[in-house]
Amino acid sequence: MRIVVIGTGGVGGYFGARLTEAGENVTFVARGAHLEAIKSRGLTVYSALGDMHLKDVQCTENTRDIGQADIVMIAVKLWATDEAIQTAKPLLGKNTGIISFQNGILAEESLIAAYSSQHAMGGVANIAALIEEPGVIRHNGNMASLAFGELNNTQSERAQSLLTACSRANIKAEIPDDINRAIWEKYIRLVTMSAMTTLCRMPIGPIRDEIHTRNLLSQILAEIIDVGKAKGLKFSDNVLQEQLDIIDGYPPSMVASMCGDLRRGYPLEVPWFSGTIARLGKELNIPTPANGFVYAALKLFEHGRPTEAQI
Repeated sequence: MRIVVIGTGGVGGYFGARLTEAGENVTFVARGAHLEAIKSRGLTVYSALGDMHLKDVQCTENTRDIGQADIVMIAVKLWATDEAIQTAKPLLGKNTGIISFQNGILAEESLIAAYSSQHAMGGVANIAALIEEPGVIRHNGNMASLAFGELNNTQSERAQSLLTACSRANIKAEIPDDINRAIWEKYIRLVTMSAMTTLCRMPIGPIRDEIHTRNLLSQILAEIIDVGKAKGLKFSDNVLQEQLDIIDGYPPSMVASMCGDLRRGYPLEVPWFSGTIARLGKELNIPTPANGFVYAALKLFEHGRPTEAQI
């Protein structure tokens, strides 16, 4: 397969490197110091699942240099979605699949609007990874899996081919029965983890252990589930407890990437997380006070650290 990864950060860098190491034809799209480091020194990944140092990596800033792809994996931050969509245009062939492995629930709608459902696919990446320094990806913990498929949940050759490629690369991957539900189930946990660890500037362990913060965590979860149900998602009867159990199983030191973005003064994805839940709740007449509070509390940091911030 010819795979192009747009966004060589923690998600794109890790999974793209695994596929490259297994012999797949992968081209990375990056920019700035990260691009220059990869070109000059290669791409290094530190992981408990096995370190990698890949030399002579195919990496560029200009997708017009690449040609048509079989699969395009979009792994940029959500505020860069529109730019990534434009970046992907030169890569499209008749059967090219474009998969968003971003956070959130809106990226697929953007892909359909730009390219139609012929090209748009759904994807979920479960991993904690980041750029440690230019040319270096750090994978934290042992969680590293992908789920993907056609948005209408039909079987397709391109999805099966990517699944086979992931198997060769020892990547845990699946084509779920309902990719849209899989996207939402991750979103439930992601929004909750992002909200709580960013608000508290703390890892999940002490947040779970303190009754007041645990109650807020549970309320955020419940509101997201209520909005999902109102949108027509078919969750299990025990979905709230199931999601709590998953969060309770996370390492105590785990923090969401949005918390790291806040600490570094980067823009936050909060408009696509609690902000989206608050907006959808208003549209659907579903109360979302906890998510509305999170969005209001972090709104001033949406575009990065304000000069007045005392953190």
